[in-house]
Amino acid sequence: MTEIGHNSIAKDQLKSIIERVENREAARAEIGDEIKDIYTEAKGNGFDVKALRRIVALRKQDPDKRAEQEAILDTYMHALGMLA
Repeated sequence: MTEIGHNSIAKDQLKSIIERVENREAARAEIGDEIKDIYTEAKGNGFDVKALRRIVALRKQDPDKRAEQEAILDTYMHALGMLA
């Protein structure tokens, strides 16, 4: 572990790390606000935001894993009489 205290280099490194994290946190918050605005726009145009969020999540998944999950869900829903 780096000794901090009177070590100016370690202090500068620590300050740099903290400032970089703070900058990324601010950028993340800004991006989150932009995404929220996009969903608000979509809702204003008549789109179902819950469905859009689900689609975004599905598109992030590996196609094989998504297909496996959908097959399991279909099996369970059929067993419960939820599918014809």
